Amino acid sequence: MIRPAIWRKLVTRTATAAAAALLAVACSTDLGPSSNPSSGTSSPPVPPARLTYALPDDPVRMLFPATGAETRWTQGLSVFGQQVARTVEAACARNGGIGLPEQTPLAFIPFSEIPDLDFLAQHGFGQSAEVPSPAASPAPPRSGSPTATRPCRAQGAAAARTVRDAYAPLQNRWFRELASLRRDPATVRASRTLPDCLAGHGFNVRDEDGFFGLVDSRLLTAAPADFPYVDRELGHAYAACMRPVEAVREPARLRLRTRFLAAHADQAHELRKTLIPSLRRAEQRHSLRLCFPAP
Repeated sequence: MIRPAIWRKLVTRTATAAAAALLAVACSTDLGPSSNPSSGTSSPPVPPARLTYALPDDPVRMLFPATGAETRWTQGLSVFGQQVARTVEAACARNGGIGLPEQTPLAFIPFSEIPDLDFLAQHGFGQSAEVPSPAASPAPPRSGSPTATRPCRAQGAAAARTVRDAYAPLQNRWFRELASLRRDPATVRASRTLPDCLAGHGFNVRDEDGFFGLVDSRLLTAAPADFPYVDRELGHAYAACMRPVEAVREPARLRLRTRFLAAHADQAHELRKTLIPSLRRAEQRHSLRLCFPAP
């Protein structure tokens, strides 16, 4: 996947801040839901991001995304593989009478080079739909050491591979193909407008990565009551300034995908036939349901 570290850092490091912010706002009795205590301004409340279970009309849109909206399916597919791994790990640990170490909650991780601007404009960087958590199990009689839990980790990883192996090699090749667009002259020209546009919104950064660093800093230091407003301001500015860039990049990605599918026609045809049935079998086997973030 393309440059996942930046987005994973943002999502992981802001998860605690977001949770604290939501708790503080929910518990407040002095402030209305749309008042910003720091600025004195108000804005209409935004419904939280939700989950959807609707699959794309063509599975290649989930495997080889070319638009921001399509990456919602890709995010859900990625999370599904992780859910399979954790479900199998947990069952193995229960059978062995041991507990697994606490893990970071799963999250939908966006794609920095295929930004979902409509989602970001509405929800900002710190809030996506919540990944469903498994039903709580009775506490195990003892905690498992790394040595004791290693076989369970191995079983979980193997189960996830059974889900991913059919599509992951070609999907990884697609993401490597997308990286070539960074050097596309039209994309480079469009990207040069980003710093000035962001400056017009009050964010002085040298480039897109600099803005992501600013997002990280602002969300981690925002007061809990201010967090939703800071987050939305950042998301709105980024979405507004990236739309001219995406107006160039998105058609280029769609053209690239057409060529990519033609070059790998046999594999794409096989995935169109087999992917969804294999995912449905995994859902039944592990009592999971494939889901996706939606604005």
